[in-house]
Amino acid sequence: MQEKLGPIDRKILRLLQHNADLSAAEIAEKVELSQSPCWRRIHRMQEEGLIERKVALLNPKLLGLGMTVFVDIKLSAHGRKNLEEFEQAVVGYAEVLECYTMAGGSDYLLKVVAKDIASYERFLRDHLLQRPHVQEAHSNIAMSEVKRTTELPLD
Repeated sequence: MQEKLGPIDRKILRLLQHNADLSAAEIAEKVELSQSPCWRRIHRMQEEGLIERKVALLNPKLLGLGMTVFVDIKLSAHGRKNLEEFEQAVVGYAEVLECYTMAGGSDYLLKVVAKDIASYERFLRDHLLQRPHVQEAHSNIAMSEVKRTTELPLD
């Protein structure tokens, strides 16, 4: 798919990643294209799945979610059913922002937000550690945020 992207498509995607509120007219002006062809390019990239969705990025600290924890999860059993059950449970936890299957020492890496250490501990004890087959959970608390972006490199 990436080889189909021309320089104008990449410019459009960069602009949308930075500010999805831009209108097709505003984007067209910035990429030096007329509005209709610009809108068609955006629509095509949506249809192809390059643009998955447009969202608002919220400030977690201002919403009272000032703690970010990265949790390494190791399961005691790795059968397909166990993995699927764990993954379905994790998808349902609002506190889990991201979940990745891992190669190496752990099976999953979760990015979790919480109000404070007490609320994280409740989430850990009441939810994650209650999941069948969770053998270990190692929490790594982020002390400060150096970089946070959703913008993918397009060069």
